[in-house]
Amino acid sequence: MHGYSRLGTARATGSPPSSPRFRHGRNKSVGGGRGSKQSTVEKVVFILISAVFRRRGVLLLAPLLYISGMLLYMGSVSFDVVSLKNGVVVVHKRPPPGSVYRSPQVFEKLWPFMEAESNGTDNALMSVWNSKVHQVWKSCVYKDISKSELPKSNGFFIIEANGGLNQQRLSICDAVAVAGLLNATLVIPIFHLNSVWRDSSKFRDIFDEGFFIHTLRNRVNVVRELPEDVLQRFDHNISNIVNLRVKAWSSPTYYLQKVLPKLVEMGAVRIAPFSNRLAHAVPSSVQGLRCLANFEALRFSESIERLAEKMVDRMFKKNYQSGGKYVSVHLRFEEDMVAFSCCEYDGGEEEKHEMDIARERSWRGKFRRRGRVIRPGANRVDGKCPLTPLEVGMMLRGMGFDNTTLVYVAAGKIYKAEKYMALLKQMFPRLETKDTLAAPEELAPFKGHSSRLAALDYTVCLHSEVFVTTQGGNFPHFLMGHRRYLFDGHAKTIKPDKRKLALLFDNPNIRWEDFKRQMRDMLRHSDQKGIEVRKPSGSLYTFPMPDCMCKQAEARNEHVNTTRRLKFLM
Repeated sequence: MHGYSRLGTARATGSPPSSPRFRHGRNKSVGGGRGSKQSTVEKVVFILISAVFRRRGVLLLAPLLYISGMLLYMGSVSFDVVSLKNGVVVVHKRPPPGSVYRSPQVFEKLWPFMEAESNGTDNALMSVWNSKVHQVWKSCVYKDISKSELPKSNGFFIIEANGGLNQQRLSICDAVAVAGLLNATLVIPIFHLNSVWRDSSKFRDIFDEGFFIHTLRNRVNVVRELPEDVLQRFDHNISNIVNLRVKAWSSPTYYLQKVLPKLVEMGAVRIAPFSNRLAHAVPSSVQGLRCLANFEALRFSESIERLAEKMVDRMFKKNYQSGGKYVSVHLRFEEDMVAFSCCEYDGGEEEKHEMDIARERSWRGKFRRRGRVIRPGANRVDGKCPLTPLEVGMMLRGMGFDNTTLVYVAAGKIYKAEKYMALLKQMFPRLETKDTLAAPEELAPFKGHSSRLAALDYTVCLHSEVFVTTQGGNFPHFLMGHRRYLFDGHAKTIKPDKRKLALLFDNPNIRWEDFKRQMRDMLRHSDQKGIEVRKPSGSLYTFPMPDCMCKQAEARNEHVNTTRRLKFLM
């Protein structure tokens, strides 16, 4: 990472090299009397400076400064550190601030101070959300639902949902909205076997099929499968049903003008894949269907729900004296996520080799295309690198969560877990995962099914006092929206500023008090952004207000989830 170049190859003489201040303008080299050739870089710099100071060249200054600034920001250019080695001038590239993974060095400096504040009586968990008074938001998804009989259906609507658990969730909810818009009968969605997730689960394995159909009965007709007479028309082959190619984020008008006529004509249409195929901004009646599907109709299957409730119950009981409160962390430090991010950590050449293999295995050729440039330093500065378990731990300790805090980590298989999880466990000894919280025989039916395992994580995170998101994606976005729906509009989520963290974790000399101040400012910001109304371009699944929730007249002084928590503690 810290490459260097050698400027000049003259042999060292008995006398030391002259000071750089007195070399400018000389025509002699250190080792002889021949005039040295001026380098191309020096010529270019000289021409540019000359042009700037000419009367007509002053206009070049602004674009030059702009381009230089952008290059510095992206990590293409950085100031150099010049040193002497065996009489030869060596130029070391100085990496831009925040572009290098130095978190272990920062931890080494701060750990004694963390230890000194362990087992304290002022754990942030007990008073983390300090928004004293604000409007209460409550669910109102049922306010416009009529119990009258639905009109005759225009035909059957079939979709194929791909991706992981929450990508499938998005497709299902959007399909309900489109079916309602077209007055179509929705067939229970088909799940596509994804090459990355590799989960063969069907809808009924993850969600409660009967509850889904029943909850939607007054708004959208849903059937488990196509009737026999319809299947006969298509030779019992669903592939014979026309597959309409719909652009991403299509408007309701597009569906009414392009899809509805085909539906009426054919009696059945199919859209596969059906991912992000409906715009965010749609009429309130369509948004209402999304709300009903996501927050009410989609309940996990009985097998998932049963084990998930046991796991939540165990978390509450482990911290009974603190009201059952715990912190959940969505840790995205699996091998595929680290590989996809194109970030570098502290594994050297071995890590680079492993990441190259992982990228090629999951995304063949994508990262080797002509013109594709991988810039790990720029990615880190821009806040695009997954936080390591160590970084998450330091952040939480800086925010005031001490070593008595009960922490649940939701994650897949962590990259080099033994190495990277050790320091997180050192900071938070009371750390749980689904593998420690559930017995092997309880998890056995879920092994090999990533979406079902993700559903367990989702439920435990949903009921935590604090949820920490570290890398974006559908899981935290859906979870934040669901928590807003559950907690009267407040997401109760820590969403760190990863650009700021990159700078802080690149400073091994930072003082503990300064680090704590920065972390607590970040926590306050998350608290302030906890209640946020959806903007026109925002997703209802993350921001359910005002489409799925309505303001209540009374204000509240504290965030409580007492009823739900007591249910699990009994």
